[in-house]
Amino acid sequence: MTCIMSLGDAVAELIADGNAVAFEGFTHLIPMAAAHETIRQGRRDLTLIRMTPDIIYDQMIGMGMARKLVFSFAGNPGVGLLRRLRDTVENGWPNRPEIEEHSHAAMANAYEAGAAGLPCAIFRGYLGSDLRKVNPSIRTVTCPFTGEILAAVPAIRPDVAVIHAQKASRRGDVLVEGIVGVQKEAVLAAKRVLVTVEEVVDDFDDLHPNLCVLPHWTISAVCPVPGGAHPSYAHGHYRRDNAAYLEWDKVSADRDSFLGWMKANVLDVGPEAFAERVRPLRTKG
Repeated sequence: MTCIMSLGDAVAELIADGNAVAFEGFTHLIPMAAAHETIRQGRRDLTLIRMTPDIIYDQMIGMGMARKLVFSFAGNPGVGLLRRLRDTVENGWPNRPEIEEHSHAAMANAYEAGAAGLPCAIFRGYLGSDLRKVNPSIRTVTCPFTGEILAAVPAIRPDVAVIHAQKASRRGDVLVEGIVGVQKEAVLAAKRVLVTVEEVVDDFDDLHPNLCVLPHWTISAVCPVPGGAHPSYAHGHYRRDNAAYLEWDKVSADRDSFLGWMKANVLDVGPEAFAERVRPLRTKG
């Protein structure tokens, strides 16, 4: 049976310095609370993997946690730049992580290959792209049946996958509704899995289309953290906090304001703060 535990205990048990960690969630259900707890516990030298690094990775990068970044798009959604990412790439502050950039198609296929236990992903892609000039992980293979030249990238197999979801059962099964993204593939590809959820329930009722149920044997730990995706949203629970993304653009523009914000909003508070932040955004209850 999956262990239901506090977020602090789960991060301490599952995420170690030097791990490759995927914090996944595509616009929706981004595991912000888990990332903040990882920051509070001072993890270092992480390979941070995420299809769409947004402010969750800007914060971890700015705190000097990343040794390497594996991603397929980087930006503050609907706003613009990731200023802490830009500072680390251009100026090496607070450090200069290795960069491995891919396309969305490559990342999705690499996760799927990892979930299937395959060494690499083979797909049609990167035609006309210059990414292969700066990313030696992008290779080509010849189809043994048709002779077609195809793209190939290594499978993604994180040490830890971290996701947020709406519900978990007391047995540890996890329900994801709405935009699923690559959460399922990341979970199945990882050695260990940490899931934060809005609520723990006896069973899943009133199931809807476009959902995914991750069985308990794929999950290492479930952590109840209401509001744990903020400022992202959780379908059926609260809306996206667009003002927070606009605020981040200003906060992150300056190193001192960034560090001050992180101290006040991450280092000096715990996961319980997330429930208060989403209270005015709730869509039910």
